[in-house]
Amino acid sequence: MKNEKLSTDEYNALEEVRRGIKGKPSACVGRNSKRLSGIKFISISRDGRIALTDKGKEALFLRRCILALRSLADAPGTPIDADVAAFLGKKSHIAAIEGGFEITPKGRESLADIESHSL
Repeated sequence: MKNEKLSTDEYNALEEVRRGIKGKPSACVGRNSKRLSGIKFISISRDGRIALTDKGKEALFLRRCILALRSLADAPGTPIDADVAAFLGKKSHIAAIEGGFEITPKGRESLADIESHSL
């Protein structure tokens, strides 16, 4: 994802689009729609409907995974979504413990790598 680093505001706009826009888009979506459609994270139909693309869905999912890793690094056992847990578990980034999950050394290494690239 070359030059596709998203701001918190852009992630918020993607999340809003994912939930579905009823009526007029919010100011957040309006501010970010040009860039998000330009990098193919959302699509805007001729009738003005805004939808999340597969690329946008993937970006939101990866963000949820990173946020889950951060939460588990700070507090093992923190509740995380089942789909995120399944993905991170399959990648050996988290391990089941009594009462939830904990981040593995491989997960800490990946999180450190992600953090070093997001500066």
